[in-house]
Amino acid sequence: MSWRLLARKTSFLVKLIAKSSMLSTDALQQIDKEIAKYPANHQASAVMAALRIAQEEKGHLTTELMDFVAQYLSMPPIAVYEVGSFYNMYDLAPVGKYKIAVCTNLPCALGGANKILRHLQERLGIEINETTADGKFTLKEAECMGACGDAPLFLINNKQMNGFLTADKVDQILAELR
Repeated sequence: MSWRLLARKTSFLVKLIAKSSMLSTDALQQIDKEIAKYPANHQASAVMAALRIAQEEKGHLTTELMDFVAQYLSMPPIAVYEVGSFYNMYDLAPVGKYKIAVCTNLPCALGGANKILRHLQERLGIEINETTADGKFTLKEAECMGACGDAPLFLINNKQMNGFLTADKVDQILAELR
């Protein structure tokens, strides 16, 4: 079979799956690009990327969405649940528009992370794992982010890292997000 014919059949199958899918055609194509980075029959290696793409599209990971990812990657659902529930970048429940994950591991704690966390709780009026009434902010406690030299720090929406935090800097960041 020529690669052009295979590409057309693959494209057709992606569109067919998308029609009965929990994810859009675009999301499935993104997952397929991630799968293509690995050797044949190793599509399970793309599970973290697939969960990230699914979460970006749907907002958080439901059991049904993880089941779909498991089926799409030909994996046992429990293997997908293990990944989705282990890493704090994945959300198993709805979160606010801005998820703020504060690193509280030892280097950040020694650098003042607990003060920053308390400051955020006071400013936002919420506790860890809660979302503000307006749905704008969710506060999470996070594991080490590998930027200990920038302590204390937090990550916004798994993408924007802010380090060398002070109460004033936190207030400035919150003002920009509001």
